[in-house]
Amino acid sequence: MYGDDATVRRILTELGDTWAVVGLSSNRSRAAYGVARVLQRFGKRIVPVHPKAETVHGERGYASLADIPFPVDVVDVFVNGDLAGGVADEAVAKGAQAVWFQLDVVDEAAYARTRAAGLDMVMDRCPAIEIPRLG
Repeated sequence: MYGDDATVRRILTELGDTWAVVGLSSNRSRAAYGVARVLQRFGKRIVPVHPKAETVHGERGYASLADIPFPVDVVDVFVNGDLAGGVADEAVAKGAQAVWFQLDVVDEAAYARTRAAGLDMVMDRCPAIEIPRLG
């Protein structure tokens, strides 16, 4: 398991409410679209990160994490597993407090690097599934 229940709870309740959602676009059929909406319903500010830099759910998008002109607390990663490790490294460089890899995204080397940098990290889980369980 990549992220025990205590880590999941800490990320969702203690680390802050600004979530950069990497891979979020206006495509309603993609998982990121629905998960971002759930995060908003639970009080999180979502920041879309996608090469198209689209506005999604009323929030301005940015082409990359580095382009976001304010701090982010959590980086939620909806990209192909081959790209996820690079996003985790960008999250460390951005100063995020945690990285969350979505269901079926596992990169053990990225997990080790991110944890060694002092960030919390969860892999192969979905915050839209986890956050309602906290109530």
